[in-house]
Amino acid sequence: MTVRAGWLLPAGQTREDTRLVPLGAMAPESAMTSRDGVIAGGTALAATGVGAMQVQIAVGRALVQGLDAQGAYPVAVTAPETLTIADGNAQYGRIDAVVLRVYDPQYDNGQQTLARVEIIQGAATATPTPPNLPNATLRLWEITVPAGTSAGTGGITWASALADRRRYTAGYGGIIPRGWGLSFAGAYPGQYRDNGTGLDRWDGAAWQTLEPVIGWTSPTLAAGYTNGGNSQGPLRYRAITLGGVPHLQWRGGVSWTTNAAPPASGQPLAAPLPAAVRPALLTSASIAAGGVPIKVDCQRDGHLKFVGNPSLTTWAALSGLIYPLDG
Repeated sequence: MTVRAGWLLPAGQTREDTRLVPLGAMAPESAMTSRDGVIAGGTALAATGVGAMQVQIAVGRALVQGLDAQGAYPVAVTAPETLTIADGNAQYGRIDAVVLRVYDPQYDNGQQTLARVEIIQGAATATPTPPNLPNATLRLWEITVPAGTSAGTGGITWASALADRRRYTAGYGGIIPRGWGLSFAGAYPGQYRDNGTGLDRWDGAAWQTLEPVIGWTSPTLAAGYTNGGNSQGPLRYRAITLGGVPHLQWRGGVSWTTNAAPPASGQPLAAPLPAAVRPALLTSASIAAGGVPIKVDCQRDGHLKFVGNPSLTTWAALSGLIYPLDG
């Protein structure tokens, strides 16, 4: 048997079954239900077209949630499963679903007690939609089957027909990997999920995106400037998000040789900043400098410009300079 389910058979679950299926408290969706989904790792339950009308589902593990009172079934697919797609309708296309399904006669009034990978065929219509799924079924993939498709007509074009519908789950307290669909609500404050580029935290009412940790970039200085003015360290910048607003943050300092005469007309950067970190509006700020504070203009073209002062000596510090990038 290549599709095994834990806690399904009335008797006979083997020690090997128990070792293979995912066990333990999984991410909840409510007080009594678990978030069903694929257990991430390798190419778990990936789909590959292996024939004109055949698709193969790779090995992997998952959790399939039944009714609230039924609970969740841990499942393992231990060998690739090959499925055959029915020929297309003569007139209309359809969308079939590849699923991981658990049959339990105690709840579905059937005669089978097993878990398997199978295809649930969608209706052939002028505007086909994916089929609804029965209880205790996890959607993995969807396959678009155009009208008239068969092995004799060349079969399914797998590169465009397959749509990944795997959603993921994790153990309790774990970060839920990014998968198909991010519209689900969290189950408890403090739950985390991956959004594809960073992390979201559920605050009890909505997902809040956490500010990513972004490394510093060291710009090239214009001729006449040296890093480390007033022992501030090298000049560096990074983009950050504060309250949902993009900002640019600076640290470090620069120095030069002649009092009150910053080189290059007061522009310390040899080249403008990248377009993504230029302010939408001219932004002016006060910064610490030798002898007196001075103004720095953060310009829309990506340059910085020191506005001099007769009492200025030979350094300027940008540590603590933060300004918004939007308009």
